Amino acid sequence: MPIAVDIDVMLAKRKMSVGELAERVGITPANLAVLKNGRAKAVRFSTLAALCEVLECQPGDLLRWEKDRAADPTMP
Repeated sequence: MPIAVDIDVMLAKRKMSVGELAERVGITPANLAVLKNGRAKAVRFSTLAALCEVLECQPGDLLRWEKDRAADPTMP
């Protein structure tokens, strides 16, 4: 998937556990894991806003676009 999720990076910077983040955001640890591991098909803006508020970051700190390597045979 061309959208990469960097929640782990922000968790490490904030020295916060997945469980603590899930509790403070108001989502289940299982749903946070789906998002964190890049398996989510969508994310609500309200969830993204809550993640940004708790982690004190911008949406771009959590999500980034990567060129799809499978679609581009010239990429290593």
